[in-house]
Amino acid sequence: MLCDKYHVDFDRMKQWYDGYSFADTDSVYSPDSVMGAVNFGKFKSYWTSSETYESLKDYICRNFDGLKDTIVRMLGGQRECVDIGTFQNDMTSFHSRDDILTLLIHLGYLAFDEREMKAYIPNQEVSDAFRLAVKGTDWKEVNQALSRSETLLKATVNQDCESVAAALELAHETCASTLSYNDENSLACAIMLAYYTAQNYYEIVRELPAGKGFADCAFIPRRNTDKPAMMIELKCDRTADSAIQQIKDRRYAGRLKDYAGELLLIGINYDKKSKGEEQKRHTCVIERI
Repeated sequence: MLCDKYHVDFDRMKQWYDGYSFADTDSVYSPDSVMGAVNFGKFKSYWTSSETYESLKDYICRNFDGLKDTIVRMLGGQRECVDIGTFQNDMTSFHSRDDILTLLIHLGYLAFDEREMKAYIPNQEVSDAFRLAVKGTDWKEVNQALSRSETLLKATVNQDCESVAAALELAHETCASTLSYNDENSLACAIMLAYYTAQNYYEIVRELPAGKGFADCAFIPRRNTDKPAMMIELKCDRTADSAIQQIKDRRYAGRLKDYAGELLLIGINYDKKSKGEEQKRHTCVIERI
């Protein structure tokens, strides 16, 4: 109703400020931010500040086992299991990764799914806060992946396959821990991290079809953007061409039946069996239709 009354883009409002949930309520917006967007007619972070970034940076840099990897995976769109029962609620006593994540849930930096007992970054407003906080850390590889995401998107649209493969390889190394490097969720997380700034231009729909060794993402252009739609398929120990063929054979593009315009089919192959300098090499093929 507010968006209709004040001529504000509802889809953008949802992208920026929705994503929280409580019991029996799946869609909860940040109210102050919604009113800021309505009053000023601009989508941006309304409840964060430079002091907030410093505070967030301090929390996520705590030296608890697995905390950094968890934050990186969340930036890549994953949901992470959290035991919220250990937190002392005094804002000063932190003994584990779960204590920090539970505090971030209380502060609104993370949303929490009670049914799955998983935390996640709820929307673009909060995601930008994490990005700025990470920028102030010594997480060199993560910062490189995030800072290069706009360049990656341009390379993708220009069908620069070598640049795309190299960027995704870097993001994959950054995102996936040693134990989960070959996991489908890690592959999808790498794509989402590498294309971080694409959320400004696309609604990104991540899907993981049954089977081993691939992740599937659809990039649907938002209104008022001239970017082509994109379908990305990632495979392990096959070929990038086979990823393209799978998109065609399974008619993934049919999911974009209501979209009219150019479509990029993007096949990425991750070769985990290669040796030496070629180990974990990524290759790319991009086809425009």
